[in-house]
Amino acid sequence: MEKSSGQPLKQPSQQRSRITVQAILEAAIHIFDEFGYAAGTTSRIASRAGVSIGSLYQYFPNKDSILTALAEQHLAEGVALSVRLLETLRTSTQALELVLRDIVGHMISLHESNPGLHRLLYEEGLLPAQLRQTAKQAEQFLIEEVARCLSQRHDVADVADRQMQAYFVVHAIEHFTHRLVIDQAPVEFQLRGKNELVSMLLRYLQA
Repeated sequence: MEKSSGQPLKQPSQQRSRITVQAILEAAIHIFDEFGYAAGTTSRIASRAGVSIGSLYQYFPNKDSILTALAEQHLAEGVALSVRLLETLRTSTQALELVLRDIVGHMISLHESNPGLHRLLYEEGLLPAQLRQTAKQAEQFLIEEVARCLSQRHDVADVADRQMQAYFVVHAIEHFTHRLVIDQAPVEFQLRGKNELVSMLLRYLQA
């Protein structure tokens, strides 16, 4: 029988850990979409990810923690994209219509990247409770920043309540881009819907 060296076991490298975690998260998206959350077991997730169930539990104690990690990642991606789009809104010298078209297009692409996850978190109400406040804070941040950006553009009508204007812009974009993807609208309808949303926002902001 071999003697123990007394040295601690080497932990997986950070890069390998990141790859494993991402594989588990991506597998979970497919499993939850295919089987639903209730039947989307950790065993199925591990199998789809190509890792042992023990390896999965090394990173996630249960599927609730996997869903939380997915939600955190989704929120972070959404905020990062929104910050980039806000900078475009604030600094672009392009016509407002072109800027809005770019923003709406990017938001549709964001939802399209993981429609099953988006449906799970928002349609089925499974956004973890501890992240709901984070989502609300992100939403308020966006409203305040959109209000600031709109006030700096010469091609947006001056209004008494810029915060209210920004509130409707943020929610209109979020709601309709969400619906166009979640409802799995045909490509032709989605394109018409994008054009209609841009037209609606343009009329609202320049009225």
